[in-house]
Amino acid sequence: MQPILKINLTTQTTEEFIIPKEWEQNFLGGASLAARILYPHLTRELNPLSEESPLLFLTGALTGTNGPTTSRFVVCGKSPATGLWAESNVGGFWGPELRKAGYDGLWVTGKSPKPVYVWVNEGKFEVRDAAQVWGLDLYEAQEKIRAEVQVKGARVMVIGEAGENGVLYASIGCDHGRMAGRTGLGAVMGAKNLKAVAVYGKNKIEVADMEKYSALRSEANRNLKHDNEAKIMHELGTAGAANYAEYMGAMPSKYYHQGAFPSADNISGSKMAESILVGKAACQGCVIACGRVVNLGDGVKRKGPEYETIVGFGPNLLVDDLNEVVKLGELCDRYGMDSISASNTIGLAFRLYEMGKVTKQDVDGLELTWGNFSAASALLHKIARREGIGDLLAKGSRAFGAAFGVEDEAVQVNGLEVAGHDPRGVSGMAISYATSPRGACHNQSDYFFVDWGHTYESIGIEYFDRHAQAEKAANVAKHQNWRAFFNSFVMCIFANVDPQMQVDLVNAACGFNWTIDDMMKCGERGWNLKRLINARMGLTRANDKLPKALLEPYQEGGAAGFVPDVEAMLSAYYQARGWDAETGMPTREKLIELGLENIQ
Repeated sequence: MQPILKINLTTQTTEEFIIPKEWEQNFLGGASLAARILYPHLTRELNPLSEESPLLFLTGALTGTNGPTTSRFVVCGKSPATGLWAESNVGGFWGPELRKAGYDGLWVTGKSPKPVYVWVNEGKFEVRDAAQVWGLDLYEAQEKIRAEVQVKGARVMVIGEAGENGVLYASIGCDHGRMAGRTGLGAVMGAKNLKAVAVYGKNKIEVADMEKYSALRSEANRNLKHDNEAKIMHELGTAGAANYAEYMGAMPSKYYHQGAFPSADNISGSKMAESILVGKAACQGCVIACGRVVNLGDGVKRKGPEYETIVGFGPNLLVDDLNEVVKLGELCDRYGMDSISASNTIGLAFRLYEMGKVTKQDVDGLELTWGNFSAASALLHKIARREGIGDLLAKGSRAFGAAFGVEDEAVQVNGLEVAGHDPRGVSGMAISYATSPRGACHNQSDYFFVDWGHTYESIGIEYFDRHAQAEKAANVAKHQNWRAFFNSFVMCIFANVDPQMQVDLVNAACGFNWTIDDMMKCGERGWNLKRLINARMGLTRANDKLPKALLEPYQEGGAAGFVPDVEAMLSAYYQARGWDAETGMPTREKLIELGLENIQ
């Protein structure tokens, strides 16, 4: 891999960090390598919004090589929302452009005394004044910075007002709404007075055996074009899953308290395709093109919402108008906020309003009645600007619930709001949420696909009934290891690429001689390292749990009457992982097996 450019915004100086070969071979790239690099710097005492807090943008071994969905990169650090490991994965074109500029990562520390943006142009570094773009939204700031650098093809990673104002679930975005959404790293960027990072380069991205890699890459992309899942993603986007998820009782409604949403058709990917879809968007080199471009009848082309945004602003708030969901999602993107955390925190406010725990006076005179699009929109504006009740909502659902004496009503794990895949409908997600290194997360293991019948026999991931429990714990652990490898690759989890093909691609690109077992061990090593980081920052066995709402059975819908036995599932999970049953931490034997026993 190429060097990482270390940037100190306080002194406006740089140096190059050379990644040790051993780390490349053990962790590959992406999030697992980021965890190894940042391990010495992430402590319980570290304030994630301080000058010392690191923010690491890191690519993977295949980023920008035109392999199957390999445009992606990660942003990592310490989360201001959770106080734990922060990791966000994003596509678009920025990551490949960084590699072409001569770097595989940017490691940012310090704080500028005034708003700035960084410009990396063919390996040359510059800090520029950002007064003219501070306060602009994501799309406006990108365009203004592109115009200012005057380089066609430059790519810009930027925060919006939410990041500037320290919203704890602020995101970082590039291109047309490609978001590093989760864990609040936009707030870390804003705390450093860093508005954006613009990059441009002309270098060729090298691999070990280009002839072999090119043949494999072409084969993998051809296979993806004919893959059924990829075809659905291409035609309907991620929202194509909405109807089936609702049928299975896996799509939460009314802030996780209603098991069915009869209006699911109105907000589905099919409805989008039939009504407002006018185009499709793809990340660099991607043959799937799951991105949506929509027109609401006003002639303006907008980003169409993905599944999580549709669930969060649709059934979660009992809004069944797709146009309204699009507008709420666009507000999140422009302000630079994670749509999952934003919609769920607003959902909690609606829930507490219904319960009488929150009054109209508490929420600045708004009527937080279910389905009230105007109230939800008003809250998004307030959150991004930290105005009125928005200042409290900007701290996330856990803090919002605690402020009114009902923290247990918040549907979150370790401070990160739960996504739109309810474990009452797909039980494997109970373990995924409870043990994810960054809080409740569907991307560290999107096990709902396995619960829907998608197995991977070559890596030992078999099918268990969607309501099976402890017996599937080892399966979930394997799936987590595999997805940890995806996040090191970095490959999009929507790419249904055969595991052996993944190994072949790595070997051709990196000059390795890996087997499937080596690939899985790499993922397991990264997963365990993140567990060690979180233990240093205060996580214990008691943190592995689900919120109250997910342990109460639905009365209706496809998952009526079922709740997962989380404790039994966790006991089996710890055993499968080789972790201590009492502490929930890797044993000495497991660390030795993974080569982590002497990590510093």
